[in-house]
Amino acid sequence: MADTSFKVEVVAVEEQIFSGEATFVIAQTTEGELGVLHNHEPLFGQLIPGGFVVIDESDGDRRVAAVQGGFLSVTGESVTVLAEAAEWADDVDADAERQALEEAEEGSDEYHRAQSRLRAVEELNKKH
Repeated sequence: MADTSFKVEVVAVEEQIFSGEATFVIAQTTEGELGVLHNHEPLFGQLIPGGFVVIDESDGDRRVAAVQGGFLSVTGESVTVLAEAAEWADDVDADAERQALEEAEEGSDEYHRAQSRLRAVEELNKKH
Protein backbone atom coordinates (compact mmCIF):
# COMPACT_ATOMS: atom_id res chain seq x y z
CA MET A 1 0.00 0.00 0.00
CA ALA A 2 1.32 3.44 -0.93
CA ASP A 3 2.32 5.85 1.81
CA THR A 4 -0.50 8.37 2.25
CA SER A 5 1.04 10.37 5.07
CA PHE A 6 2.47 13.85 4.85
CA LYS A 7 4.27 16.34 7.08
CA VAL A 8 2.13 18.66 9.22
CA GLU A 9 3.27 21.58 11.33
CA VAL A 10 1.13 23.80 13.54
CA VAL A 11 2.88 26.95 14.64
CA ALA A 12 1.45 29.66 16.88
CA VAL A 13 3.08 33.03 17.39
CA GLU A 14 4.82 31.87 20.55
CA GLU A 15 5.60 28.21 19.80
CA GLN A 16 5.38 25.22 17.50
CA ILE A 17 2.67 23.01 18.97
CA PHE A 18 2.83 20.14 16.48
CA SER A 19 5.24 18.63 14.01
CA GLY A 20 4.56 15.15 12.70
CA GLU A 21 3.04 12.90 10.06
CA ALA A 22 -0.68 12.84 9.26
CA THR A 23 -3.05 11.17 6.82
CA PHE A 24 -5.76 13.86 6.91
CA VAL A 25 -6.12 17.48 8.02
CA ILE A 26 -9.26 19.59 8.33
CA ALA A 27 -9.05 23.38 8.64
CA GLN A 28 -11.68 26.09 8.78
CA THR A 29 -10.81 28.82 6.29
CA THR A 30 -12.58 31.97 5.15
CA GLU A 31 -13.62 29.97 2.05
CA GLY A 32 -15.13 27.14 4.13
CA GLU A 33 -14.04 23.94 5.84
CA LEU A 34 -11.23 22.26 3.93
CA GLY A 35 -10.01 18.66 4.06
CA VAL A 36 -6.47 17.84 2.96
CA LEU A 37 -5.09 14.45 1.92
CA HIS A 38 -1.62 13.45 0.64
CA ASN A 39 -0.76 15.05 -2.73
CA HIS A 40 -3.40 17.78 -2.36
CA GLU A 41 -3.10 20.62 -4.85
CA PRO A 42 -1.04 23.50 -3.44
CA LEU A 43 -3.07 26.28 -1.85
CA PHE A 44 -2.89 29.09 0.63
CA GLY A 45 -5.89 29.94 2.82
CA GLN A 46 -6.81 32.31 5.61
CA LEU A 47 -8.01 30.65 8.82
CA ILE A 48 -11.20 31.97 10.40
CA PRO A 49 -11.22 33.56 13.85
CA GLY A 50 -12.83 31.11 16.25
CA GLY A 51 -11.95 28.00 14.25
CA PHE A 52 -10.18 24.68 14.67
CA VAL A 53 -7.77 22.35 12.90
CA VAL A 54 -8.11 18.55 12.99
CA ILE A 55 -5.08 16.32 12.47
CA ASP A 56 -5.48 12.59 11.89
CA GLU A 57 -1.99 11.35 12.72
CA SER A 58 -0.35 8.50 10.85
CA ASP A 59 -0.49 6.32 13.99
CA GLY A 60 -4.30 6.67 14.13
CA ASP A 61 -4.51 9.32 16.85
CA ARG A 62 -6.77 12.32 16.25
CA ARG A 63 -5.70 15.74 17.53
CA VAL A 64 -7.80 18.90 17.45
CA ALA A 65 -6.44 22.40 18.02
CA ALA A 66 -8.42 25.56 18.63
CA VAL A 67 -6.92 28.26 16.40
CA GLN A 68 -7.50 31.98 16.30
CA GLY A 69 -6.78 33.34 12.84
CA GLY A 70 -3.70 32.86 10.75
CA PHE A 71 -2.99 30.97 7.55
CA LEU A 72 -2.91 27.48 6.06
CA SER A 73 -0.28 26.55 3.49
CA VAL A 74 -0.65 23.30 1.56
CA THR A 75 1.84 21.69 -0.81
CA GLY A 76 1.64 18.20 -2.24
CA GLU A 77 3.98 17.03 0.52
CA SER A 78 3.10 19.10 3.59
CA VAL A 79 0.60 21.26 5.48
CA THR A 80 1.64 24.21 7.60
CA VAL A 81 -0.75 26.03 9.92
CA LEU A 82 0.51 29.45 10.99
CA ALA A 83 -1.93 30.55 13.69
CA GLU A 84 -2.09 33.71 15.73
CA ALA A 85 -2.85 31.44 18.72
CA ALA A 86 -3.42 27.69 19.05
CA GLU A 87 -4.04 25.17 21.82
CA TRP A 88 -5.10 21.54 22.03
CA ALA A 89 -8.78 20.81 22.64
CA ASP A 90 -7.98 18.30 25.36
CA ASP A 91 -6.45 21.17 27.41
CA VAL A 92 -9.68 23.21 27.29
CA ASP A 93 -12.14 23.58 30.17
CA ALA A 94 -15.40 23.51 28.17
CA ASP A 95 -17.57 24.79 31.04
CA ALA A 96 -15.32 27.82 31.55
CA GLU A 97 -15.36 28.53 27.81
CA ARG A 98 -19.17 28.34 27.65
CA GLN A 99 -19.30 30.92 30.42
CA ALA A 100 -16.71 33.11 28.66
CA LEU A 101 -18.70 32.89 25.41
CA GLU A 102 -21.89 34.00 27.17
CA GLU A 103 -20.13 36.94 28.81
CA ALA A 104 -18.11 38.13 25.79
CA GLU A 105 -19.31 40.68 23.29
CA GLU A 106 -20.12 38.96 20.00
CA GLY A 107 -17.29 39.47 17.51
CA SER A 108 -14.70 40.38 20.16
CA ASP A 109 -11.36 38.58 20.52
CA GLU A 110 -12.63 36.96 23.73
CA TYR A 111 -15.75 35.75 21.93
CA HIS A 112 -13.76 34.20 19.06
CA ARG A 113 -11.26 32.59 21.47
CA ALA A 114 -14.04 30.93 23.51
CA GLN A 115 -15.88 29.93 20.32
CA SER A 116 -12.71 28.37 18.91
CA ARG A 117 -12.03 26.40 22.06
CA LEU A 118 -15.61 25.09 22.26
CA ARG A 119 -15.66 24.12 18.56
CA ALA A 120 -12.39 22.25 19.02
CA VAL A 121 -13.73 20.34 22.05
CA GLU A 122 -16.91 19.43 20.14
CA GLU A 123 -14.89 18.23 17.16
CA LEU A 124 -12.60 16.17 19.40
CA ASN A 125 -15.64 14.50 21.01
CA LYS A 126 -17.27 13.52 17.72
CA LYS A 127 -17.34 9.82 16.94
CA HIS A 128 -15.54 9.06 13.67
